[in-house]
Amino acid sequence: MFEAPYPPWDFTDKKSFAFETVLKRWPVILTGIIDDIYRRNHDLGVSLPSRREEDKADIVEIIEEGKEIVSKVGKVKDDLARDRVLQPIPEDGEALTEVYNKELEKLAENKQNTWLTVPWLYSECYLYRLIRSFFVQTKHWKDYDPFLSQKEATFQKSSKAIYQLATTMHELEEDKETLASDPNNLKVIFKEMIQMCLWGNATDLSMLTHLSHDDIQHLQTVGRDAQAARAEYILRDDQEQVWQHLTSLAGKPDSRVDFVLDNAGFELFTDFVFADFLVTYTPYVSKVVFHPKLIPWFVSDVTPPDFKSTTKSLLSPTFFPQENTSGEAPASSASEESRQHLYEMVKRWESSDEKADFWTSPYPYWNMKELAPGLHKSLEDSSLVIFKGDLNFRKLTGDVQWPASTPFETAIGPIAGSFPILSLRTNKADVIVGVDQDVADKLDKSGENWRYNGKYAVVLFQPRSA
Repeated sequence: MFEAPYPPWDFTDKKSFAFETVLKRWPVILTGIIDDIYRRNHDLGVSLPSRREEDKADIVEIIEEGKEIVSKVGKVKDDLARDRVLQPIPEDGEALTEVYNKELEKLAENKQNTWLTVPWLYSECYLYRLIRSFFVQTKHWKDYDPFLSQKEATFQKSSKAIYQLATTMHELEEDKETLASDPNNLKVIFKEMIQMCLWGNATDLSMLTHLSHDDIQHLQTVGRDAQAARAEYILRDDQEQVWQHLTSLAGKPDSRVDFVLDNAGFELFTDFVFADFLVTYTPYVSKVVFHPKLIPWFVSDVTPPDFKSTTKSLLSPTFFPQENTSGEAPASSASEESRQHLYEMVKRWESSDEKADFWTSPYPYWNMKELAPGLHKSLEDSSLVIFKGDLNFRKLTGDVQWPASTPFETAIGPIAGSFPILSLRTNKADVIVGVDQDVADKLDKSGENWRYNGKYAVVLFQPRSA
C-alpha cells in the first residue's frame, strides 16, 4: 500500500484552511442540519391536528426520531468544540463501517484520534459517514438528505444560465456542419466546456451563454480571447494534452468517458452539458458514465437521488420560478423558445451511473486497485476519467503536504498510468501540486490565500501508461 513521504494536512497549522474548517465551517454545517430537522419537525407538528387519526402515531414517531437525531448531531458539535475523542461508527448496516473504525483504531494508537489531532481528510469523511449513521438507524429518516433543500434552492437560482446554455447547445445543433468541418472549432468549444466544469458556477460562462450563430462562424478568434482572459488564474493548464488525447480516440469503438462527480445542482447540469457535447457533437466519445456518492456527502455532492431528480427538475414546468416570489430564487425570464431548447437537450441525454462505496471511504485514491478492484477494473476500460472538484483532487493526491511543484504523476501515486486521468480543480483546500515553484513562491509572498480562496485552479492530465 502506497504511503506518501509527507504528512497529511491536519489542524495543527492555525493559518491553514484545515484549521478554519474545523473551527468555523463544520459548526455551521452541523447547525444547518439541526435547523433543517427542526423545521421539518415544526411543520409536522403544526399539521398534526388536521391529520387522520391513523396517521398521527407515525407523525409523532417521526418527530421523536428527529429530536433524537438533533441530539446526536448536537453532541458531535460539542465534542468537536471540546476536542474529544472520535467515537466508532455504530454498526448500522451501511457500508464501510469496519473500514472507518479500523482506521480510527490506527489513529488512536498514534494518539491522533481527537477532533483537533486527526488528519483532515479522514475526519471530514468520518464526519459525514457518522451523520449518515444517525439517519440510517431510524425508521422514518433512513433516506433523508439533510442537505437536499439547500441543494435545490441553489439550483433554482441558476435558471438564467441554464436556459442560456440550452439555447447555446441548440445553436451548436444548428451549426453542426460548421463545427464538424474543422476539428479546431470543436477544440474551442471543448475548452469552453472544460472552463465551465472547472469553475462550476454561472458567473464564469460568459462565452458559452452568449454564443451566437455569428460567433460560431468565427469560433477560433472568439475562443482565443475568452481563454486568454482566464489564463492567469489557471496555475497549471493541460487542456492541449487532453484535447490531443481525445482526438486520438477517433474511429475507436466504444470510447467512454467517466465523470467522478462533485456538486449537485447547476454543476451537475454543466456536467450533463459537457457529456452531451462529447457524445453528440464530437466523433471521439460514444458513451458517458457518471459516478455519484452513495450517501449525503460534503453537503453538496451528487447522490443517486440527486442524479435522477436533476433531469426531472429540468423538465418540470414549475421547478424554476416564473415570477418573483418572496424567496431567494429569482424569477426565470426564459422565453418559450429557450424552454423548448432545454426540453430538447434534456430529452436527448442518455447516460448511466455506476455506484461504488469507495467514493465515500476515508481513503485516498492511490490504492484503489487493492481497496476497490472491481471499480479499478471498470475504470481501466475508460478512455478518460474526469475527476471533478476539490475533494476528488484531495483524494487523488492524498491531501498531504506535497511541495507545490510536485509533479501530478508523483502525487497521485500508484493510480498514475492505470487509466487516463483529468483533474478539474478550483483551489479550495491547502494541498496543491503541479505548479511551478516560482509561481507558488510568488503567490505565497503576496499574502493571498491562493491555495483555497477559489480564485485559482488547475487542469491536470495524466495519460495511461504505454
